[in-house]
Amino acid sequence: MKSFFYLPWWFFKAKFLGVKRPLQTVLFISDKCNLACKHCSIYRDVNPNIKSFEQIKEELEYSYKEGSRFVDFEGGEPTLWRDGDRDLNSLIRLAKETGFYSATITTNAFMPFGGSEADSIWVSLDGLGQFHDEIRGKGVFERLVKHIGEAGHPHISVNMVINSRNYSSVEDTIEFVKNNPCIRSISLNFHTPFPGTEHLFLDWKTRSEIIDLIIKKKKAGYPIMNSVSGLKLMKHLKFKKQCWVSNFILPDGQRLPECQGKIAGMCDSCGFSMSGEMHSVFSLKPDTIFAGMRLRM
Repeated sequence: MKSFFYLPWWFFKAKFLGVKRPLQTVLFISDKCNLACKHCSIYRDVNPNIKSFEQIKEELEYSYKEGSRFVDFEGGEPTLWRDGDRDLNSLIRLAKETGFYSATITTNAFMPFGGSEADSIWVSLDGLGQFHDEIRGKGVFERLVKHIGEAGHPHISVNMVINSRNYSSVEDTIEFVKNNPCIRSISLNFHTPFPGTEHLFLDWKTRSEIIDLIIKKKKAGYPIMNSVSGLKLMKHLKFKKQCWVSNFILPDGQRLPECQGKIAGMCDSCGFSMSGEMHSVFSLKPDTIFAGMRLRM
């Protein structure tokens, strides 16, 4: 109910008064991981950063004061996080105590995540079978499917980052999501070529074709989180970016008021579909506004 009132007020101030305050916080609690994915720009296998409970508490309080009301805990692999007898559920409770309306986790699902108290869970899925395993390691897809099925959580969705190696699995992955009763929806993004991963960037012609395929599936009723208006913008990226809608706190504690891609000068090759979604929201596209309401409420 609180978000029902907060969201319109936040939007009014942002759209008509020019008030730029974050709505969501992406909080990296560690860069420790149990996989070494080929596209990853976060993972550290030597001396990873692992934040303390007190540091995360201070970062949540900071973000809340900035205006954020939704938090996504990320890594590394966030389910590995521990501080004494505290685990990831301790951080979920802490976020609620701080005042956040919802707390989400993003996991690779390599380990079981049943019993999570998160309001929603996003599982990284990079295609079916061999496509996922080529990026994340042999046998990882099988474990992902098993752990999704065992989790028993009512709000599990998957996020697929489309790249030059897995784009041919997009349609099958969307079908898989539709036919899996344990998965609520799929979000589709494109690989942003951070240094060292440029070879995974999908050429613009193929990207456009894949977007047309996704839109066709969306219109046919498949559970795709992206809006049609937002997807169309991702074909060319010729729109004003509202990257400040999310603030980011990195594993080393660095605080960014906007997307890392903008800081790195990668807006012209951005693959984060949320950029298109946010522009469509501020352009008052009804389908995007409805999609956003479903996500946040």
